[in-house]
Amino acid sequence: MAETWIRLLGPPRIESPGAAPQQPRGRKAWAVLAYLALQADGTGRSRTASLLFPDAVDPLGALRWNLSELRRTLDGVTIAGDPLQLSFHPSWHCDAVELAGPDGGRPGFDPLGLNGQLLEGLVFADCPVFDSWLADQRYRLENLVQSLLYEAALAALASGAPGQAAELAALALKRDPFHADCNAVLVKALVALGEHRRAREHVTKCGDLYRQELGLPLPAEVRQALSAAAPESGPEVPATVATVRSYLDAGAASLSAGAVDRGLDQLRLAVVLAQRTGDDHLLAESLVTLSGALIHQAGGRGAEVADFLHRALQAEGPDGASRTAAAAYRELGYLSVQRGVPDRAAGWLDRAMLAAQGFPDEQSRILGIQGMLASDTARYGDAVTALTESGRLAKAVRNRRQQAFCEALLGRVHLLRGELEQAAACLDRALGWIAAEHWTAFEPFVAGLRGETYLAAGKLEEAAELIDRSWVMAELAGDHCYMALAAGAEARLFLAHGDLAAAEHWIKRGLEPRPWYLWYSARLLDTAAEVAIAMESPRASEFVERLGELASRSGMREFVVRAQSHRAVLGDEAAAQAVPWLAKEIDNPALAAFLARRHSG
Repeated sequence: MAETWIRLLGPPRIESPGAAPQQPRGRKAWAVLAYLALQADGTGRSRTASLLFPDAVDPLGALRWNLSELRRTLDGVTIAGDPLQLSFHPSWHCDAVELAGPDGGRPGFDPLGLNGQLLEGLVFADCPVFDSWLADQRYRLENLVQSLLYEAALAALASGAPGQAAELAALALKRDPFHADCNAVLVKALVALGEHRRAREHVTKCGDLYRQELGLPLPAEVRQALSAAAPESGPEVPATVATVRSYLDAGAASLSAGAVDRGLDQLRLAVVLAQRTGDDHLLAESLVTLSGALIHQAGGRGAEVADFLHRALQAEGPDGASRTAAAAYRELGYLSVQRGVPDRAAGWLDRAMLAAQGFPDEQSRILGIQGMLASDTARYGDAVTALTESGRLAKAVRNRRQQAFCEALLGRVHLLRGELEQAAACLDRALGWIAAEHWTAFEPFVAGLRGETYLAAGKLEEAAELIDRSWVMAELAGDHCYMALAAGAEARLFLAHGDLAAAEHWIKRGLEPRPWYLWYSARLLDTAAEVAIAMESPRASEFVERLGELASRSGMREFVVRAQSHRAVLGDEAAAQAVPWLAKEIDNPALAAFLARRHSG
C-alpha cells in the first residue's frame, strides 16, 4: 500500500506517490494540524480555539471550519472527540509524530529525511500564545533530530557500518558543529574505515573551531576517540569465561573499595577477553558492566559510554527478556534524561521495562529513572507513582541504595510542589539509608535538597548548615552536577537574606562547571534570572533567554513557564499572555502560588 506522509518539518505539505494530493488551505489549518499532532493525549476544543483564534468573534466556529478543511484534504486521518485527538490510518504517517514518539528510532524510520523547522515559513504574530508554543516545540524537535542522528550513528558504528555512521555524524554536525559526542563518533567512524589522516584532520579542525569560536580546548572525548586503544591482556591470560568473570569480579571489588581507575582497567580487560571468547552474551554483559561503572563511578556520559551500550545491544541480539539488555536500555535512557532529551529517554526506558520482565531488581532501577524523567518534565503525579513503586520493589529485593535514590527523588518532587513536611520526611529517610550504606557520593544531592527544604520553611540557619555541607562535598568530589545544585541553593539562601551581591557570587561559581544533567543547569539559570532581575542587572535578559532555550529543547515544562514569567517581568507582553496558558497544564501548587504573587497586578 502506498504511503502518504504529512510533512510538518520544513515547509508543511502532504506527500504521496502518484497524483499530487490535496493540501490544506491556510496557515491556521496547518497550525491546528501541528498542534493536534503533538498532543499525544488530546486537547480540549475550547483550549485549542482560544489558542489559535484569540481575536475571532466565534473561536469555536473558526476551529470547526479549519477542522472541516483538514478532514476534506486528509482522508487518511481521523480528527474527533473532545478532547480532540488525531489518529492515522495504517498507510498515513506524520514526520513530527514519528520523531516525537517512543519508537522514533524504529527500523524504517530514516533520520536522513528530517529537515527544517516545524511549520517552517509560517508566521503567527497574531496568535502570541501559539507563537510561544511553536517556538518551544521547534527547539524540542530540533534537539530530538540531533539526538536521533547521534544515536543512529552510534548504532551504525556498533553494527559494523562505519561509513553510514560517518554520514550520520557529519549530518548531525551540520546542525551543531560543537556537539562533542557527534565529533567523537565521526572520528571513531573514520578510524574504523581506516581513514586515519581524515580523522586527524577532523580533530585538528574541531580543536581550532572550539578555540576560535568558544575559547575552549578540544573536548577530551574527541581527542580520546582518535587515540583510544583497547588495553592489552597479555598472551599469558587465557580468554575463557572463567577469566572474564574473574576480571568482572575484580573490577567490582576495586570500585567498591574506591579504586576507580584500577577497577575500570580491570573491566576494560574483561571486555577485551570477552571479545576473544566469541561469547556474545558474555561480551554484552562485560560492556554493560563497564558502561555502568564509567557512568556512575567516573562521570562518563559521552560517546565512549554510549558506543559501549550500543555494542552491547548488538551483541545481545534480538529483543526479549534479558537482564543485560534491560540494563543497557536503562543506561541509554538515563543518559538521555541527563542530556535533556525526554522523548528519546522515554523510548529507551519503555524498551528496558519490556526486557526486564521477571527481574524485579532491574525493574526497580528502571522505574527510578522513569520517575526522574517525569519529575524533570513536571509530570509530578507520574513521578510519585513511578518512584513509589521503585521503592517498593527495592525494599523487596533489599536494595537500600535504590531505596535512598527513590526517596531522595520523591523528596525533590515534594519540595518543588511546596509540600515541605513530606519532602523533609522523604529526605531524612534517604539520608539515614545513605549513612547506613556509607554512600557519600550521593550525599551532596540529598543534603542540598534537605537544606532547601529548611530554606523554604524559613529556617535559614538549619538551611545554611546543610547547603554548605552539600557544596563542600560536591566540590571535593569534583561533581559538576552537585556543584551546580549546591551553588544555586547558596544563591537562594543569600537571596532570602537580602544579600544580592553574595547571591550573584554564588551564581557565578555555579555557572563555572558544566553539569551533564541539564535539569541542574536549568534550575541554576532560573535562580540566576531571579537574582539578576532583583539586582536590575543587564544580564537578566541573557539568563532568561538561556533558560528559555534550554527548557524548550529539553522538555522541562515548568522551567518553560518560569522563563516566560521572567520575560513578562522584563516587559514582554506576549510572554505575559503565555504564562497562565502554559501553567494550566502543570499540576504544581507551589508554581501556581509563585505566579499569583508575581503577576497579581
